[in-house]
Amino acid sequence: MSEPSVLSRRDRLREYIGDKEFYKTIFRIAIPISLQQLITVGINLMDTVMLSKMGDAQLSASSLATQFINIFQICCMGMGMGASVLTARFWGMQDKNSLRKAVTIMLRLCVAFASVFTLVTLISPSMIMRIYTADETTIRYGVSYLRWILPTYYCMGLSLTCTIVLRSVGQVRLPLISSISAFFINIFCNWVFIFGKLGAPRMEIAGAALGTLIARIFELLFICGYFFFKDGRIGYRLKHLFMPCKDLVRDYLRISIPVLISDSLLALGNNSVAMIMGRIGTAFVAANSVTMVVQQLSSVLTQGISNASGIVTGHTMGRGEYDKAQKQGYTFLGLGFVLGVFAAGVILLLRGPIIGYYDVTPEAKEIAWELMNSISFIIIFQAMNSILTKGVLRAGGDTKFLMLGDILFLWVASIPLGALAGLVLHWSSFWIYTMLKIDQIIKCVWCYFRLKSKKWMKKIAPAGETAGEAE
Repeated sequence: MSEPSVLSRRDRLREYIGDKEFYKTIFRIAIPISLQQLITVGINLMDTVMLSKMGDAQLSASSLATQFINIFQICCMGMGMGASVLTARFWGMQDKNSLRKAVTIMLRLCVAFASVFTLVTLISPSMIMRIYTADETTIRYGVSYLRWILPTYYCMGLSLTCTIVLRSVGQVRLPLISSISAFFINIFCNWVFIFGKLGAPRMEIAGAALGTLIARIFELLFICGYFFFKDGRIGYRLKHLFMPCKDLVRDYLRISIPVLISDSLLALGNNSVAMIMGRIGTAFVAANSVTMVVQQLSSVLTQGISNASGIVTGHTMGRGEYDKAQKQGYTFLGLGFVLGVFAAGVILLLRGPIIGYYDVTPEAKEIAWELMNSISFIIIFQAMNSILTKGVLRAGGDTKFLMLGDILFLWVASIPLGALAGLVLHWSSFWIYTMLKIDQIIKCVWCYFRLKSKKWMKKIAPAGETAGEAE
């Protein structure tokens, strides 16, 4: 009589651990996304390595100018990920008409945001740089970078949002091919224009901007060319940009606006962190540029699993399997812990060779070593937090709760504690960085209890119907 109960316990445990088919689905989605993220990190790595040969000032200028561009990038990710909550759910329902309406609203918002950022960068590049630093040399180099990179807002915005939508319906290979091609284009163009090879002028930091722009133009043509003229899964065409979408606007705004606000405030918060770093000193900024690449490199698989968790959760809930989605949430959280520990080990293993490879000052190298130690601890919590906030809970439609967490912990804990540690108390680099990232630890605990409560699962109805809470 006892054997059936043992088998029952095993079956229940398997529901939380996941079966072979579950992991095959996850990694079929996650691996191409992770490889794409790895290529993006590789581009950033080569940019920083090449520019480090031009001195700390140009490396810092590129890093700080990119912080402003990252605000736009994160806004685009907010628009895209907000739309993907709907598109993944509608894909699970096989409601392609509602899916196309969500894409139309997303693209209209994307073009509007790109226009605003382009105008601001065109009018006041020096003002943008002065937000981050008071060093005139760094400002001058940063202005040059921003002027060359100007058209990238439209290229990045459209290709990034379309990529996110393609992923939400399971098309992950094409964006990977695009990123591989863009990687080689970027590296080649950087080599040519930064150092003045093959008869080209030696442009230094402006050459890095030009190389990045050329790669972004390629991505735009590749991704959007496929999305608008070739893709058969969604079947979205240019004519759909003008389709009526009023019946979906309310649901789109309910889900996507909190994501957009959350990611935008997160971007502004990260820029506030960059402002604090910029005022600590050029060496600290240069050291952070080195560590950012290592941090991104060690967390590429986490980013892939995070995206996969959102897609899988969206499809599961789209089929109405809410209890299964809850159990999958615990599985994804456990994966996050394992991946975080793995990432910490990668950082500790690679920190020495990577720091030594950069041509920066001894002071910057010493600071980078301390930052690596801090990141190796923080990244364990960041991995679990990322999978919950950017994947499971977001796919469940719990975007207002996530917005509150992003606003509260970044602005109430990380930024004031980081400013206090770095600008007032002048603590060591390890503790300054730990305070700047303390929100990752707090949000991890916060989101675990939200997952456990089951309140994160929201119903989303097809266009024209009424949405509500999941039972």
